Amino acid sequence: MKLSTTQQVVSEPLSCAALKGIDWPLFIISGGFLLAFLVAALVDIDSVSGLVNTLFAWSTKFFGLYWQVLMLLTFLVSLGICCTKCGRVRLGGVDQKPDTSTFNWIAVIMCALLAGGGAFWAAAEPLMHFASPPPLFAGVQPHTEAAGYAALAQSYVHWGFLAWAVLGSLLAIVLMHLHYDKGLPLAPRTLLYPLLGQRALKGPIGTLADATSIIAVVAGTIGPIGFLGLQISNALHAVLGIPNDITTQAITIILVTVMYTTSCLVGLKGIRFVSEINVWLMIGLAVFMVALGPTAFILGGFPKAFGLHLEHFIPMTLFRADPKWLDWWTVFYWGWFIGYAPMVALYVAKISRGRTIREIILTLSIIAPIVTMFWFTVVGGTGIGLELQTPGIVTANGAGPEALLLGVTQSLPLGGVISALFLFLSFISVATNGDAMAFTVAMAMSGNDKPKKWLRAFWAIGMGLAAVVLITIGAGGVTALQSFIVITAVPVSLLILPSLWDALRIARRMAVEQQI
Repeated sequence: MKLSTTQQVVSEPLSCAALKGIDWPLFIISGGFLLAFLVAALVDIDSVSGLVNTLFAWSTKFFGLYWQVLMLLTFLVSLGICCTKCGRVRLGGVDQKPDTSTFNWIAVIMCALLAGGGAFWAAAEPLMHFASPPPLFAGVQPHTEAAGYAALAQSYVHWGFLAWAVLGSLLAIVLMHLHYDKGLPLAPRTLLYPLLGQRALKGPIGTLADATSIIAVVAGTIGPIGFLGLQISNALHAVLGIPNDITTQAITIILVTVMYTTSCLVGLKGIRFVSEINVWLMIGLAVFMVALGPTAFILGGFPKAFGLHLEHFIPMTLFRADPKWLDWWTVFYWGWFIGYAPMVALYVAKISRGRTIREIILTLSIIAPIVTMFWFTVVGGTGIGLELQTPGIVTANGAGPEALLLGVTQSLPLGGVISALFLFLSFISVATNGDAMAFTVAMAMSGNDKPKKWLRAFWAIGMGLAAVVLITIGAGGVTALQSFIVITAVPVSLLILPSLWDALRIARRMAVEQQI
């Protein structure tokens, strides 16, 4: 009997190892790289940091503008598809219905990105821009109300429409069609199939696509895990006098690793459960801060900062006048989000079967960004509002990123309780991000959407242990690994480029097939 095209794709092995449920060459390359990085960092962190900084500078110099344009085009193309009849196309099967409620689905999606850094940077970034306005707002005086609005507007650019759009809007369309309709693996290499055909599925090109995507997301996940240990240790020392040392940091990381490993092993139900806790806690804290914090600045600042953000959207998005500032803010973020993009898109594709293109794009490109902006306004705006009322009250215990969140919470009514809840939020946010990414890495490595439990556990535990190893040499080891994700964004940005036209072409063809 002659096999159909789809059956041929499914039956052709990527390698002998793939028949056993795992791509061992990919496992060895990605796991081996992580191990080599850890060993090198322990032996000579200064040389590792120097090499990473050199490659980082090269990446941002030659690819920075390309990333800025790529991010903007991804957002604009996604909106274009959403606003046409193609938005009504149902992905994963025309008769397929979603298996979770819309609230649970949005909660899980939001925690895939916002949880990775939102709890930490929501206070730190606006306050840092408030104290030192971005170059585009160089005429604004620091520590003023105008500086507060400019700070929030700049934060909106970094965590708003473009950041979310690149993480799954177009990539999810391509992956869901090729996986659910054509039977191709749910892996980053599948993004290249429309361009390269079978060469994308077998051989070094596919392995390189998967490996760089996995290394990028693992580096981006280990970073927040390591910084969580440093942040909570610093907070416990400031509030309770507990020693701020490697023991406290390691215990924190081990606890969060146990939590997200357990969640990951339970599967998507466990990930959804942790995500819901995360979202409801964020909502509760937001309501408290709006009600008992600098209410007028928060509620008045959001529309003013949002308007400023829209007014300067293109200039801030394509800003090139200050390369040094740009490298450590906008371009760093773009490299980080681009590095995350293929793996988060796999995650979105896995949990979004039965959703329409319009649902996915509206959630990722509009709803999630606006919610994120408001969250930054609540947390960062609280800090700015308190600083405007009483200069120095937030920064009294330190102006570093790890100290600013604690400075905000300690300045509120019931400061001890709110600080504890925010520390728990940071803890569970990192856990939410960790379980989702460990599951996704295992999914990509096994080539199907039901990865083996031992493989999930390997990456979940491995990321936690890597964070413990890196903090033994101080924040420099974690920072070096965080910066490395920007380097991996170079090949990953080439991997996701074809989705700009492939997603549109696929959406149009599916609209015809579904008679829309």
